[in-house]
Amino acid sequence: MSSRGQLLPGVIGHSPAMREVDRVTRKVAVSNASVLILGETGTGKELIASAVHRLSHRSGGPFVKVNCGALSESLLESELFGHVRGAFTGAVANRAGRFEAADGGSIFLDEINSTTLTLQVKLLRVLQEKEFERVGDTSSHRTDARIIAASNRDLMRQVQLEEFREDLYWRLNVVPIELPALRHRREDIPALVAFFLDHYNEVNDRYVSHLGPGVMRALQDYHWPGNVRELQNYVERAVVMSDTDELVLDALPLCVRDPHHSAPVRELTSAAGGLQAPPVSNGMNEVRPADVAPGAPAGANAALDINRMDLKTLARIVVQRGLDEADDAEDLHSVVVDQVERELISQLLLRCGGVQTKTASRLGMNRNTLSKKMKDYGLNLDD
Repeated sequence: MSSRGQLLPGVIGHSPAMREVDRVTRKVAVSNASVLILGETGTGKELIASAVHRLSHRSGGPFVKVNCGALSESLLESELFGHVRGAFTGAVANRAGRFEAADGGSIFLDEINSTTLTLQVKLLRVLQEKEFERVGDTSSHRTDARIIAASNRDLMRQVQLEEFREDLYWRLNVVPIELPALRHRREDIPALVAFFLDHYNEVNDRYVSHLGPGVMRALQDYHWPGNVRELQNYVERAVVMSDTDELVLDALPLCVRDPHHSAPVRELTSAAGGLQAPPVSNGMNEVRPADVAPGAPAGANAALDINRMDLKTLARIVVQRGLDEADDAEDLHSVVVDQVERELISQLLLRCGGVQTKTASRLGMNRNTLSKKMKDYGLNLDD
């Protein structure tokens, strides 16, 4: 923290985790080192990238932001490096890219984990030699732009899967800044809620000034898979929909206000009074049927119980079973996450009629990333 005890501009909260983020960010900002910001979606990676730039000696220069996951490989290459006239259909004039625009300042490459191996080679050259070629050009251009990259995926895991170049990883990962998930800094939730209340009251000309009974407890008990961005969304919604100056519990989504709605199955059974029915024979030992007639087939019990569960509960059961069945030496990501992702892509492809562009859009990834994942998982339109 600064000498006055204030965190970075725009950063809310004083939890130990955020104090550490503040310390590392301030230290690395005044250097020339490349920065890699790691964290789940919604944790504030762009905010920290902006702070690195503002606290650096480059703060008087441009701060250029690029979402690498929003563009296809060819469009992203042109966006980053520019192109010359005639380089491709529609290239009617020379165009400078983002690296040229960021000369003397900083460039923020968000979702760098979405880039292809081919493009990563060119990014590595910029990092090492500070030069590049525009698309369709043979002459080199130089840039003095500091690279700040961010990823919501485990890049070392992607290196092991040969989805990310190891040499680029080590060039980017000079000083990593790891942002904690909101569920790991729950003590910051009251300050975040107060900040968002003030902001959205002003934006919407509302006067929601205090919280009703049980609201803060519900917010602090929720596990926040969408992190700060999810909290921001719920507070904005509550302010907009409120008819009084009080944010009441009913203004929050069911998943937040009902602690059992998204709780693990063990918590559901405990809350129901310690149900004594034996577990169904589906391998999920935490599932115990409650409302099924005695003597009904175990398979029917399981189907009824699962149909009553929300998605978060089912996800926890899947992860629990994966942890229980995996060997100590086994790759847990492959055991759990890769299998779920493969099934998600497979089913969504069917729902989208095999249209990969639509499928990729629904998944929030570009088509190149989807195509690569389909190849890795051995998927085709007949699956």
